[in-house]
Amino acid sequence: MDDLYRENILEHYKRPHNWGELAGATVEFEDNNPLCGDEITITLLYDEQGDTISDVRFEGRGCAISQAATSMLVEKIAGRKATEVAAMPKEEVLDELGIPLGPVRLKCALLGLSTLKVAIHKSKGTPLPDEWGADPDLDLK
Repeated sequence: MDDLYRENILEHYKRPHNWGELAGATVEFEDNNPLCGDEITITLLYDEQGDTISDVRFEGRGCAISQAATSMLVEKIAGRKATEVAAMPKEEVLDELGIPLGPVRLKCALLGLSTLKVAIHKSKGTPLPDEWGADPDLDLK
């Protein structure tokens, strides 16, 4: 079964879904993992009411785990309410990957989700996850 998940990861890494710039984006946020150099930029476009994510794109570079996890993530969120996505548990991303990850790879896998949550926070004021606490490295500008 792990081989199936690994193939899916490689497919998303080689041909990421929703890749590229998003013209007219409502919000953009970029973050990185300084431990390994992975980078993700997420751009969102909200519907006319401003509640639902109507389109999402990402760009980045890094390991297969960070890029594939972000590709899988952004594929799942178009059409969902921003508040719902902001409350998305990390297990939803990890289950999608389907393979066990050590602590270093866990940070890679969750980079896209944390970038997405900060983008939504910046635009909607949604709460950031409690476990983040007061992270001095989190630049919300």
